[in-house]
Amino acid sequence: MKSTRLHSLLLPLMVAGAFTSSHEASAAVYVQCPGDTNGDAIPDGTTDPNVKCMHLSGGDGFTVMADGKQLYTFGFSNLTGTPRGTDTVDARLDKGVLAAQQPAPTIDLKQGQKVYLTLTNVGMVMRPDLFDPHSVHFHGFPNAAAIFDGLPEASITVNMGASLTYFYNIQEPGTYIYHCHVEATEHMEMGMLGQLFVRPAQDGQSKTFNGRTYTQFVYNDVDGGTGYHKGVALQLGSFDHVFHELHLGVQPLPFAKISTTYSLFNGRGYPDTVNPGSIPAGSENPRAAVNGGSVETNQPVTSLVTLNRTTEGTTLLLRLSNLSVDNLFSVTALGLPMRVVGQGARILRTAGEATGKDLSYDTSSVTLGGGETNDVLIDTTGVPAGTYFLYTTNLNYLSNGAEDFGGMMTEIVIN
Repeated sequence: MKSTRLHSLLLPLMVAGAFTSSHEASAAVYVQCPGDTNGDAIPDGTTDPNVKCMHLSGGDGFTVMADGKQLYTFGFSNLTGTPRGTDTVDARLDKGVLAAQQPAPTIDLKQGQKVYLTLTNVGMVMRPDLFDPHSVHFHGFPNAAAIFDGLPEASITVNMGASLTYFYNIQEPGTYIYHCHVEATEHMEMGMLGQLFVRPAQDGQSKTFNGRTYTQFVYNDVDGGTGYHKGVALQLGSFDHVFHELHLGVQPLPFAKISTTYSLFNGRGYPDTVNPGSIPAGSENPRAAVNGGSVETNQPVTSLVTLNRTTEGTTLLLRLSNLSVDNLFSVTALGLPMRVVGQGARILRTAGEATGKDLSYDTSSVTLGGGETNDVLIDTTGVPAGTYFLYTTNLNYLSNGAEDFGGMMTEIVIN
């Protein structure tokens, strides 16, 4: 089952035969984006500046842990910017196969935007026995219509070889998460998880708070109290390698026994967390570059945090989200002051009002359960330059499987 030679032989047949051999199969990918003429989810010519489009695939892939173990995963990948191709070969399907990313592509939006998000289900190539649909659930967002919620009982889900365009009228700033809600425990444990944040309409204005001037803000706060100079998205997560291995082996899945064996920042364990580049795709992926394929990485997002105070400013924003299906995590930035200004995509002020009483608080650590988000500001004024560690205080999770000195830990480098 795990033979890369076998999968390398089968993959061209799977891709060409199952997905892109006919005009009808190619036509199943239907991207809805105002002004887009070639299906790449990018408007052509002059369009409404408040319209944003994006195209994601839902499928499978492999993730490389910091100790070298390769885990079979599900996930999303970014097809935005990829045109449809020819009548016989749809480049969007080809790019999305075995390209599942960990974490899912970060979605950066702004209040007031009208967002068209297309999801295409490219199927699970390594599990041809599965015909699972996928969805996008924008966790915590008040959808105007239940049909776009992603919950199977109340909305459309996307079958293999098909597409659905979700529409969102973005009105609430803050840090959110998104995930597949089909067979949620299974698909989330397998990796269909990502972070989504909404910048406030106030962005671009100049406000001074505590002697520092800001043009970027976490929320519409009137006084500039949520201002920051550089923002970083960090997704806390975990995998149970036994669950993933049994999944690839087509064995019964131990839902009741899911437990964290690998804890991660942005899909990586330490020391991979401080690698500023992509993690090369593992050899288990038939489309990995080492096998002559086209997938170069399933883990493109670093979790190394850097701040150059001369060119970038002094205040750092950490957008923290926890998408583990079985654990809560506490994290600390050793030696750095932390101020929590928002949680659950809501500003910490009375009744959530910008002019209300300030409920933000200083702390040395934050704890996030599954599905929770926190907006944490770190003011580095007066902090000596150097390397600081951001890590979980659940010390048993500072490991990569059975290998100690790894796990949910990364570095904040202040220059």
